[in-house]
Amino acid sequence: MPTLWSCARSVISFYNKSEASYHKCTLVARSSSFSTNSGSPIINVPESELSTRKVSAPSSSSFSTLSPRPLIMKVPQSEPCKVAGSSSSFSTNSLRPATIHNFQPEASTCLSCILHFDGASKGNPGPAGAGAVLRAEDNSKVYRFREGVGHQTNNVAEYRALILGLKQAIKKGYKHIRAEGDSMLVCYQVQGKWKIKNQNMLVLCNEAKELKNKFLSFQINHVLREYNSEADAQANLAINLKDGQVEEDSASR
Repeated sequence: MPTLWSCARSVISFYNKSEASYHKCTLVARSSSFSTNSGSPIINVPESELSTRKVSAPSSSSFSTLSPRPLIMKVPQSEPCKVAGSSSSFSTNSLRPATIHNFQPEASTCLSCILHFDGASKGNPGPAGAGAVLRAEDNSKVYRFREGVGHQTNNVAEYRALILGLKQAIKKGYKHIRAEGDSMLVCYQVQGKWKIKNQNMLVLCNEAKELKNKFLSFQINHVLREYNSEADAQANLAINLKDGQVEEDSASR
Protein backbone atom coordinates (compact mmCIF):
# COMPACT_ATOMS: atom_id res chain seq x y z
CA MET A 1 0.00 0.00 0.00
CA PRO A 2 1.23 3.42 -0.77
CA THR A 3 2.45 5.39 2.06
CA LEU A 4 1.24 8.79 3.14
CA TRP A 5 4.34 10.41 1.85
CA SER A 6 3.98 9.01 -1.64
CA CYS A 7 0.42 10.27 -1.80
CA ALA A 8 1.55 13.74 -0.79
CA ARG A 9 4.20 13.72 -3.49
CA SER A 10 1.63 12.81 -6.13
CA VAL A 11 -0.64 15.66 -5.09
CA ILE A 12 2.24 18.17 -5.15
CA SER A 13 3.39 16.97 -8.59
CA PHE A 14 -0.16 17.31 -10.01
CA TYR A 15 -0.46 20.82 -8.55
CA ASN A 16 2.85 21.90 -10.09
CA LYS A 17 1.83 20.63 -13.54
CA SER A 18 -1.51 22.41 -13.32
CA GLU A 19 0.12 25.71 -12.32
CA ALA A 20 2.65 25.43 -15.19
CA SER A 21 -0.15 24.88 -17.69
CA TYR A 22 -2.05 27.91 -16.29
CA HIS A 23 0.98 30.22 -16.69
CA LYS A 24 1.57 28.97 -20.26
CA CYS A 25 -2.02 29.74 -21.25
CA THR A 26 -1.78 33.17 -19.68
CA LEU A 27 1.33 34.05 -21.71
CA VAL A 28 -0.26 32.92 -24.97
CA ALA A 29 -3.38 34.99 -24.24
CA ARG A 30 -1.32 38.10 -23.46
CA SER A 31 0.73 37.77 -26.65
CA SER A 32 -2.41 37.50 -28.77
CA SER A 33 -3.94 40.73 -27.42
CA PHE A 34 -3.76 44.13 -29.28
CA SER A 35 -0.87 46.39 -28.43
CA THR A 36 -1.66 50.03 -27.74
CA ASN A 37 1.74 51.15 -29.00
CA SER A 38 1.69 49.44 -32.38
CA GLY A 39 -0.99 49.86 -34.99
CA SER A 40 -1.31 46.09 -35.81
CA PRO A 41 -2.35 43.22 -33.49
CA ILE A 42 -0.01 40.23 -32.87
CA ILE A 43 -1.67 36.88 -33.47
CA ASN A 44 0.09 33.59 -32.84
CA VAL A 45 -0.86 31.04 -35.43
CA PRO A 46 0.43 27.45 -35.09
CA GLU A 47 2.79 26.35 -37.82
CA SER A 48 0.49 23.50 -38.69
CA GLU A 49 -2.23 25.94 -39.72
CA LEU A 50 -0.08 28.37 -41.77
CA SER A 51 -0.55 26.37 -44.96
CA THR A 52 -4.27 25.98 -44.58
CA ARG A 53 -5.30 29.53 -43.48
CA LYS A 54 -5.91 32.27 -46.02
CA VAL A 55 -5.46 35.87 -45.11
CA SER A 56 -8.10 37.99 -46.82
CA ALA A 57 -7.25 41.49 -48.01
CA PRO A 58 -9.12 44.31 -46.36
CA SER A 59 -12.18 45.46 -48.24
CA SER A 60 -11.90 48.74 -50.13
CA SER A 61 -15.24 49.80 -48.77
CA SER A 62 -14.06 49.70 -45.16
CA PHE A 63 -13.40 52.93 -43.31
CA SER A 64 -10.01 53.67 -41.74
CA THR A 65 -9.86 55.68 -38.55
CA LEU A 66 -6.27 56.70 -39.28
CA SER A 67 -6.85 58.37 -42.66
CA PRO A 68 -10.48 59.44 -42.98
CA ARG A 69 -11.65 60.38 -46.46
CA PRO A 70 -13.56 63.64 -47.03
CA LEU A 71 -17.29 63.25 -47.41
CA ILE A 72 -18.39 64.26 -50.94
CA MET A 73 -22.06 64.82 -51.59
CA LYS A 74 -23.42 65.22 -55.11
CA VAL A 75 -26.25 67.66 -55.62
CA PRO A 76 -28.56 67.12 -58.62
CA GLN A 77 -28.55 69.97 -61.16
CA SER A 78 -32.32 70.24 -61.03
CA GLU A 79 -32.23 70.94 -57.31
CA PRO A 80 -31.94 74.68 -56.46
CA CYS A 81 -28.90 75.90 -54.55
CA LYS A 82 -29.84 77.48 -51.26
CA VAL A 83 -27.70 80.05 -49.50
CA ALA A 84 -27.13 79.45 -45.82
CA GLY A 85 -29.08 81.83 -43.66
CA SER A 86 -31.28 82.91 -46.53
CA SER A 87 -34.80 81.86 -47.47
CA SER A 88 -34.24 82.59 -51.14
CA SER A 89 -32.87 80.06 -53.60
CA PHE A 90 -31.31 80.27 -57.04
CA SER A 91 -32.03 77.69 -59.69
CA THR A 92 -29.93 77.39 -62.82
CA ASN A 93 -32.78 75.73 -64.71
CA SER A 94 -35.51 78.28 -63.94
CA LEU A 95 -34.14 81.78 -64.52
CA ARG A 96 -36.52 84.66 -64.07
CA PRO A 97 -36.99 86.95 -67.07
CA ALA A 98 -35.48 90.41 -66.74
CA THR A 99 -37.92 93.21 -65.98
CA ILE A 100 -37.62 96.24 -68.24
CA HIS A 101 -38.89 99.53 -66.89
CA ASN A 102 -39.97 102.24 -69.28
CA PHE A 103 -38.87 105.59 -67.92
CA GLN A 104 -40.29 108.77 -69.33
CA PRO A 105 -37.69 111.37 -70.34
CA GLU A 106 -37.53 114.36 -68.06
CA ALA A 107 -38.45 117.80 -69.31
CA SER A 108 -35.54 119.83 -70.64
CA THR A 109 -33.94 122.16 -68.14
CA CYS A 110 -31.30 123.50 -70.54
CA LEU A 111 -30.25 127.05 -69.64
CA SER A 112 -28.13 127.66 -72.74
CA CYS A 113 -29.42 128.79 -76.12
CA ILE A 114 -28.35 129.92 -79.59
CA LEU A 115 -29.84 133.07 -81.11
CA HIS A 116 -29.93 133.68 -84.86
CA PHE A 117 -31.03 137.23 -85.77
CA ASP A 118 -31.55 139.13 -89.03
CA GLY A 119 -33.17 142.28 -90.32
CA ALA A 120 -34.82 143.16 -93.63
CA SER A 121 -35.76 146.51 -95.26
CA LYS A 122 -37.43 147.11 -98.60
CA GLY A 123 -35.90 150.23 -100.12
CA ASN A 124 -33.35 150.85 -97.30
CA PRO A 125 -34.89 152.88 -95.80
CA GLY A 126 -38.34 151.40 -96.23
CA PRO A 127 -40.75 148.99 -94.58
CA ALA A 128 -38.58 146.90 -92.30
CA GLY A 129 -38.85 143.88 -90.08
CA ALA A 130 -36.77 142.00 -87.52
CA GLY A 131 -36.53 138.25 -87.21
CA ALA A 132 -35.04 136.04 -84.46
CA VAL A 133 -34.80 132.26 -83.99
CA LEU A 134 -34.08 131.08 -80.44
CA ARG A 135 -32.96 127.47 -80.05
CA ALA A 136 -32.14 125.58 -76.87
CA GLU A 137 -28.61 124.19 -77.01
CA ASP A 138 -29.92 120.63 -76.56
CA ASN A 139 -32.45 121.22 -79.39
CA SER A 140 -35.37 120.56 -77.03
CA LYS A 141 -37.07 123.89 -77.86
CA VAL A 142 -37.16 126.22 -80.85
CA TYR A 143 -38.78 129.66 -80.78
CA ARG A 144 -39.30 131.90 -83.84
CA PHE A 145 -40.00 135.59 -83.37
CA ARG A 146 -40.76 138.40 -85.82
CA GLU A 147 -41.40 142.09 -85.15
CA GLY A 148 -42.40 145.01 -87.34
CA VAL A 149 -40.03 147.98 -87.01
CA GLY A 150 -41.72 150.54 -89.26
CA HIS A 151 -39.91 152.58 -91.88
CA GLN A 152 -36.22 152.00 -91.14
CA THR A 153 -32.84 151.20 -92.63
CA ASN A 154 -31.41 147.71 -92.81
CA ASN A 155 -28.87 148.42 -90.01
CA VAL A 156 -31.64 149.54 -87.65
CA ALA A 157 -33.62 146.39 -88.47
CA GLU A 158 -30.54 144.29 -87.71
CA TYR A 159 -30.11 145.88 -84.28
CA ARG A 160 -33.81 145.51 -83.56
CA ALA A 161 -33.59 141.81 -84.39
CA LEU A 162 -30.72 141.32 -81.92
CA ILE A 163 -32.59 143.22 -79.20
CA LEU A 164 -35.75 141.19 -79.89
CA GLY A 165 -33.92 137.92 -79.49
CA LEU A 166 -32.13 138.95 -76.27
CA LYS A 167 -35.38 140.09 -74.65
CA GLN A 168 -37.16 136.85 -75.51
CA ALA A 169 -34.25 134.73 -74.24
CA ILE A 170 -34.45 136.49 -70.87
CA LYS A 171 -38.20 135.84 -70.71
CA LYS A 172 -37.65 132.15 -71.44
CA GLY A 173 -35.20 131.88 -68.54
CA TYR A 174 -31.96 131.26 -70.44
CA LYS A 175 -28.72 132.17 -68.65
CA HIS A 176 -26.16 131.50 -71.36
CA ILE A 177 -26.52 132.72 -74.93
CA ARG A 178 -24.57 132.69 -78.17
CA ALA A 179 -25.83 135.14 -80.81
CA GLU A 180 -25.08 134.74 -84.51
CA GLY A 181 -25.94 137.18 -87.32
CA ASP A 182 -24.85 138.09 -90.86
CA SER A 183 -24.43 141.82 -90.12
CA MET A 184 -20.76 142.62 -89.60
CA LEU A 185 -21.70 146.13 -88.41
CA VAL A 186 -23.84 144.89 -85.51
CA CYS A 187 -21.53 142.01 -84.48
CA TYR A 188 -18.30 144.06 -84.48
CA GLN A 189 -19.85 147.12 -82.81
CA VAL A 190 -21.27 145.03 -79.95
CA GLN A 191 -17.88 143.32 -79.62
CA GLY A 192 -16.21 146.75 -79.46
CA LYS A 193 -14.09 146.16 -82.56
CA TRP A 194 -15.75 148.90 -84.66
CA LYS A 195 -16.40 152.45 -83.64
CA ILE A 196 -19.94 153.83 -83.64
CA LYS A 197 -20.33 157.10 -85.56
CA ASN A 198 -24.12 157.22 -85.98
CA GLN A 199 -26.11 158.35 -82.94
CA ASN A 200 -29.03 156.03 -83.67
CA MET A 201 -26.64 153.10 -83.85
CA LEU A 202 -25.08 154.14 -80.54
CA VAL A 203 -28.46 154.09 -78.76
CA LEU A 204 -29.32 150.68 -80.15
CA CYS A 205 -25.87 149.28 -79.38
CA ASN A 206 -26.03 150.46 -75.76
CA GLU A 207 -29.46 148.84 -75.36
CA ALA A 208 -28.10 145.55 -76.70
CA LYS A 209 -25.12 145.70 -74.31
CA GLU A 210 -27.40 146.30 -71.32
CA LEU A 211 -29.39 143.22 -72.25
CA LYS A 212 -26.33 141.02 -72.76
CA ASN A 213 -25.05 141.90 -69.28
CA LYS A 214 -28.10 140.14 -67.80
CA PHE A 215 -26.77 136.76 -68.94
CA LEU A 216 -24.14 134.75 -67.11
CA SER A 217 -22.30 134.33 -70.39
CA PHE A 218 -22.69 136.03 -73.78
CA GLN A 219 -21.09 135.59 -77.20
CA ILE A 220 -21.82 137.20 -80.54
CA ASN A 221 -20.35 135.96 -83.82
CA HIS A 222 -20.66 136.92 -87.47
CA VAL A 223 -21.85 134.16 -89.84
CA LEU A 224 -22.43 134.04 -93.57
CA ARG A 225 -25.92 134.76 -94.94
CA GLU A 226 -26.50 131.15 -96.06
CA TYR A 227 -26.15 130.00 -92.43
CA ASN A 228 -28.79 132.48 -91.27
CA SER A 229 -31.70 131.59 -93.52
CA GLU A 230 -34.24 130.85 -90.74
CA ALA A 231 -33.85 134.30 -89.18
CA ASP A 232 -33.94 135.92 -92.64
CA ALA A 233 -37.29 134.24 -93.36
CA GLN A 234 -38.76 135.61 -90.12
CA ALA A 235 -37.46 139.12 -90.91
CA ASN A 236 -39.16 139.11 -94.32
CA LEU A 237 -42.44 138.02 -92.73
CA ALA A 238 -42.14 140.84 -90.17
CA ILE A 239 -42.12 143.54 -92.87
CA ASN A 240 -45.92 143.23 -93.10
CA LEU A 241 -46.36 143.76 -89.33
CA LYS A 242 -47.02 147.05 -87.61
CA ASP A 243 -44.20 148.80 -85.77
CA GLY A 244 -43.70 147.03 -82.43
CA GLN A 245 -46.02 144.11 -83.29
CA VAL A 246 -44.46 140.80 -82.25
CA GLU A 247 -45.46 137.31 -83.34
CA GLU A 248 -44.10 134.02 -81.98
CA ASP A 249 -44.02 130.43 -83.13
CA SER A 250 -42.68 127.67 -80.94
CA ALA A 251 -41.98 123.97 -81.35
CA SER A 252 -40.77 121.17 -79.10
CA ARG A 253 -38.60 118.24 -80.18
